[in-house]
Amino acid sequence: MASSSSPMLSCLRFPEPPTHTSLQEARRELATQQKSAQDLDNKIQDAEDHLARLIHESKCAIRQMVQEKETLEKDMAQMRAYISPIKRLPHELLRHIFYMNFEDYPCCAWVLAAVCKLWRRLALSMPRIWSKIRLVTTQDSSADIIRLWLERSGVNTPLDIEIFLKSSNPQSSSNSRRRRASSSPVGDGWPTPWPEAAWMPPPPPPPAGGPPPPITAYVDFAAHGGTVIPLALPAQAFDPLVGIPVTTERSTSTSPLTKTRASMHWGYIAFYYLTEQMHRWERFVFRFDKKFASIAALKNVTGDAPMLKEFEVSCAEPAFAGDWTWLPCAKPNTTHHIPELHSLTLQYVPFKWSAPMLSNLRNLSLRTLPTTQIALDRILYMISQSPALESLSLHFSAVNSAVLPLMPTALQHLHSFSIGGHYLLNTLVDSLSLPNLQSLTIDVDGRDPVEDTIANLVARSNSPPLTTLSLAYATNSGSASGIYYATGSMIASWHFLRELDHLRTLQVGGISFETFLTSLTFPDDENGQEKWLCPNLTTLAMRGCHTHGEGVSKLVHMIEARNPDTAAGHTAVAANGVVPTRVKRLEVHECVTTGLDVMTWLQTRVDEVVCSEPAFDR
Repeated sequence: MASSSSPMLSCLRFPEPPTHTSLQEARRELATQQKSAQDLDNKIQDAEDHLARLIHESKCAIRQMVQEKETLEKDMAQMRAYISPIKRLPHELLRHIFYMNFEDYPCCAWVLAAVCKLWRRLALSMPRIWSKIRLVTTQDSSADIIRLWLERSGVNTPLDIEIFLKSSNPQSSSNSRRRRASSSPVGDGWPTPWPEAAWMPPPPPPPAGGPPPPITAYVDFAAHGGTVIPLALPAQAFDPLVGIPVTTERSTSTSPLTKTRASMHWGYIAFYYLTEQMHRWERFVFRFDKKFASIAALKNVTGDAPMLKEFEVSCAEPAFAGDWTWLPCAKPNTTHHIPELHSLTLQYVPFKWSAPMLSNLRNLSLRTLPTTQIALDRILYMISQSPALESLSLHFSAVNSAVLPLMPTALQHLHSFSIGGHYLLNTLVDSLSLPNLQSLTIDVDGRDPVEDTIANLVARSNSPPLTTLSLAYATNSGSASGIYYATGSMIASWHFLRELDHLRTLQVGGISFETFLTSLTFPDDENGQEKWLCPNLTTLAMRGCHTHGEGVSKLVHMIEARNPDTAAGHTAVAANGVVPTRVKRLEVHECVTTGLDVMTWLQTRVDEVVCSEPAFDR
């Protein structure tokens, strides 16, 4: 590089110290350098501007190509869809696929109708896939979804209806707007087969210009048949994060008074739509967790139902109401046509013991209101009106003594019998003969020993093949049954188990822990037995039993006797040639504190062990 182009070398040309002449020359040199620097700045700016224009033009070209590619990909996707095998499926075959899906997922129609225009047209033209109504809703929700469902199910298709009305739980305003009670799990303590709901992704959005998606959210009840249950929502919004439909208020400007009035009419609107289709009911199940404002709408459930096979109206808590004119309260001379009805469940709702609906049944389950009092002979009359009963469950918290003599009643086909409530029901059991009984649950007020009742029933029934026995097990689980004394607490002796050799499952509550376990160990002088009790027992459950300090040792001794250490070559001791079956499942709830070491030992002897400590030890 030339010395004139280097600032450092240029400075070296001037003398030190500067003279007047050298200063003038240096000033001229500096001016020349400043002009050169300005020229270079201009060239750099021009080059940068040119580069920016090139980048901008390139980006515009790239964006244009990306848009053209996206358009082409959409066209290609539509073309692939057009030539895809499913497009060549005949509509009849696609309908058959829809029907197959409907068998496993009763509410699939809502999803199928939201896929595309073709599928929506097909789904709406198939009333059968809309014939199973599975709805979890609240009074704040619109009842029009029921109308829509019924309209799509056609005019002649039999209806299978399950509706669960949940109470609206007050929450903070922000939480209430985002997650209403209708999208929460089923209420606590509710005896329903529906498990807790889990949100599922919504169906894909409809094509542009297509019909809107159904105003419905979906919850998965896969644990019980894989049912997808739509939730009726008052309005629809979408979570901006996950795209899940969430419940909002009917209107942000709606006053609380207007909402209250709307909630008061939900039942009347819903049951107006439902009762208009009673002639198509094949199965009707309506459950609610507490009394609601429009509960009187149930009075409209009256008239002919020629297809009805199963009917259930249940409340999780007593819903006090006056006399109703609905089917379960009909007069004996009423001529409602319900020839196919075989299953009836009424829980905490009014009914009349003489209603024609309570006859010729195969499955009957009744739980009365605390204010309902029925004489024993009338209860027996209800039972005798259905001689072909296969399953019977009765819970009467208030019972009057019999007015007429109790006649012996034999139910030849009954295999499941559950009775609970007032202590006078023991007298009712003494009038029954159940030769094919397989499951027995007794949960009555234990003022008198119940072992004689069971022993006499077994003797009268000629030793039925009883495989499951439950005594006061529900009472001691904390359920509100209205019982004063647990059945198990009044059991003085377990010798009645000697006649139950077929028993495989035994559940007891409120008993003397040590006495019970001693009776199940090897027969000897201590328990006064000559043979094993319940030699085929595989499941044993105890709840709320009272102990006197030796409970854990008695439990270990019983398991040691029935489940010996086979790895060490030990076997159960035979008594009268009988060796007991090993216990495969053991449940001990709120009886004793086992401790980690005992729990570990139990798990080495029993396949399944479930234990919970008493409340005072927690």
